[in-house]
Amino acid sequence: MNMYDLMIIGGGPAGYVAAERAGHNGLSVIMFEKKALGGVCLNEGCIPTKTMLYSAKIYENALHGDKYGIYGDNIRFDYGKILARKNKIVRKLVAGVAAKMKSNQVTVVNGDAMIQQKTAAGVEVTCNGETYTGANLLICTGSEAFVPPIPGLEQVSDIILTNREILDLKELPASLVIIGGGVIGMEFASFYNSLGAKVTVVEMLPEILGGIDFELSAMLRDIYTKKGIEFHLQAKVVKVEGNKVIFEKDGQTSSVEGEKILVSVGRRAVTKGFGLENLSVELDRGGIKTDEKMRTNVPNVYAAGDVTGFSLLAHTAMREGEVVVNNLSGREDRMRYNAIPGVVYTNPEVASVGETEESAKAKGIAFKVAKLPMAFAGRFMAENEGGNGLCKVLVGEKYGEVLGVHMLGNPSSEIIYGACMAIEQEMTLTEMQEVVVPHPTVSEIFKETIFAF
Repeated sequence: MNMYDLMIIGGGPAGYVAAERAGHNGLSVIMFEKKALGGVCLNEGCIPTKTMLYSAKIYENALHGDKYGIYGDNIRFDYGKILARKNKIVRKLVAGVAAKMKSNQVTVVNGDAMIQQKTAAGVEVTCNGETYTGANLLICTGSEAFVPPIPGLEQVSDIILTNREILDLKELPASLVIIGGGVIGMEFASFYNSLGAKVTVVEMLPEILGGIDFELSAMLRDIYTKKGIEFHLQAKVVKVEGNKVIFEKDGQTSSVEGEKILVSVGRRAVTKGFGLENLSVELDRGGIKTDEKMRTNVPNVYAAGDVTGFSLLAHTAMREGEVVVNNLSGREDRMRYNAIPGVVYTNPEVASVGETEESAKAKGIAFKVAKLPMAFAGRFMAENEGGNGLCKVLVGEKYGEVLGVHMLGNPSSEIIYGACMAIEQEMTLTEMQEVVVPHPTVSEIFKETIFAF
């Protein structure tokens, strides 16, 4: 029987980062992954979608190069080459994760791991006919696309797709109906709209991108409406018949048709199929319940990433895995969720961290808000001809500490980390005003907005 300090089920962002850190800290580690290293994020989510979105952005920029004094003839795209490049990058990054595991002495086993029992020696897991024991177990089984119980959506088909199947379409669909206007839905809407497909988004809530600052969400929707995307808000899908999505809105029944239909209404934690029931682990809202150290109710059993059902983001998962390893390695650490950034990789991008006006009001937090157009930054003007955007900063009313920062405009995804650090360190308006920011950069908009209070 093989004995390890830490066993990890799932080789996604939570699992492979925890494995790397633990191996680097001298712990003996084994990680089980039934598919490919990198999990959904690397193989079916974050990386492939961003690779495709970048191709779409390059194409869109080329089409509108005349705004910058650049002209080209016969500008076109090769959908097959876009997919081939996406697959190439994924393969390289998966190989990179494997190399990291090897360099940190992590044993990787490909196969379906099954938790058997907890004994005095630790937790027993079987995989490929072998039995392994670990003093500690970290569960990182991730999440899967949620398909709601709507008539006509009983199973994935040539027409009904989730984020997994749509990534492997061999041809560009002429039209696409997206059920769900969240982050994943809007990113695919952006990609296919840029390449010329007719895109329709059907969303049950009053606005797209639930949880993101309401004003920014509405601005992004307006931008994409002008680009040709059709939105149906507060629309409840009641049935799907072939290529037709039937929905109710304001007491009226309507329908839209698309060559393909993407179901993008959220994800759910994977808690079945690996013997979790053999440990009597407590669940909460469909995910594994953990404390601030990512401990479950069972001693020496931890969970991190989407399987907790709490913050379904790759960077959250990575940090949660680090918290587990730090505490196992003797460094006191706890998970904090007040400065988790969220990014929507549309064109333009949306980036957000901390409290929104809506969340602050709901929590009874007294705050002040300042906002400026992104055009206040010279670099933004230089690189976004005709583009608009917004930077919004929330601070505490009493102490002036940074509570939330929300941006619409490129490249906000690369800027938002500064706001994350400000919130994490509880920096105040005065402290932020004293930080030197390079000029000219779009990141100056954060400091400009701070001075707008």
